[in-house]
Amino acid sequence: MAEIAVMGYGIVGAGVVGVLEKNSDIIKKNAGEEVNVKYVLDLRDFPDDPIQEKVIHDVEILLADKDVELVVETMGGVEPAFTFVKRALESGKHVCTSNKNLVAAKGAELLKIAKEKGVYFLFEAAVGGGIPIIRSINNALTADRIESVTGILNGTCNYIISKMERDGESFEAALKKAQDNGFAERDPENDIKGYDSCRKIAILASIISGKAVSYEKILTEGIDGVCAEDIAYAKSLGMKIKLLAKCAYEDGKLSAITAPFLIGSKHPLFGIDGVINAVSVHGNAVEDVAFTGAGAGRYPTASAVVSDIVDAIKHKGKDEYPVLWSEDELVPEDAGDNMYQYFVRIRENEKNDDSAFEAVRTVSLDELEDEYGIITDEMTHKEFEERSQKVEMISYYRVI
Repeated sequence: MAEIAVMGYGIVGAGVVGVLEKNSDIIKKNAGEEVNVKYVLDLRDFPDDPIQEKVIHDVEILLADKDVELVVETMGGVEPAFTFVKRALESGKHVCTSNKNLVAAKGAELLKIAKEKGVYFLFEAAVGGGIPIIRSINNALTADRIESVTGILNGTCNYIISKMERDGESFEAALKKAQDNGFAERDPENDIKGYDSCRKIAILASIISGKAVSYEKILTEGIDGVCAEDIAYAKSLGMKIKLLAKCAYEDGKLSAITAPFLIGSKHPLFGIDGVINAVSVHGNAVEDVAFTGAGAGRYPTASAVVSDIVDAIKHKGKDEYPVLWSEDELVPEDAGDNMYQYFVRIRENEKNDDSAFEAVRTVSLDELEDEYGIITDEMTHKEFEERSQKVEMISYYRVI
């Protein structure tokens, strides 16, 4: 029997315990032995929950217990999660986590410790919830050189924009519905500012490059500036606005960005609406492969955590799981040098310089008589910023 401990009995932690109980037979079969939750670490008590008999409040208890061979971390945040996970690895225990903040900030360091101690540090659930994107890159796509990854990695943002598109709601109204339905936190800044997606693409960029990519070095723009007029223009063009997290790695150079994009109907992520997440991976042999599924939620995320538990137990004692990235830092190229077409809303008055942009396509809306929109030719962002000084620009989006 494999004895494990769960640190944090919130939505995901409770989901992990629930999946282990509900699917105990198939988990035992796949792991090769029964998995038992010996401890649940939390600051709170749960008197109405059968888990209460396993609840502890002192991390030293589980760290000192040599029978506990694996620890699940679902606390969230960087501290005290980092300190607890580091000590668990140093004590020779495997660790599985759903904590994207921890992995993005400390992943390389924790992987190094895990390798030194001959244990696993696994984090499938940190990116894309129930989508097995990390395992797919590390196992199913190992014959390929992964050249780029593009994802809708935040269900909150995708839900908000989808509500604006389908129901004509304002950003504020769509955000409130997301909060009312439990899709967004009371403080939604990490989601709507793009920070959540940025951390996830930093993790994926680190995996495909094998080096440490800091999320703080990735250009990040959110969806808090998206308005009904932008949505209307996108519809008139047969396009959609999506918050995309993108990275490309070739010849040792990395480019990465998180920002709202205008995408056309042929783009593989065009039809991904609501709280669903999706990731498109391009390899030099397999070409394009897409993964779609629930990007958050108790049981989808817990399913990914439990899959890591099964992997760790099944392969314990074997030096098989690769270290995903080193501590060597890889700094993304200057995002200002990236080439894109742009959609630009321009105020129609005497201040505009018609030569500022070469319009590939022009569009106007009857209800917005004092402005028009264009799709530009391709240019670097630095060049775009220079040209945009010549016009009264209302908003802009990169176009792919």
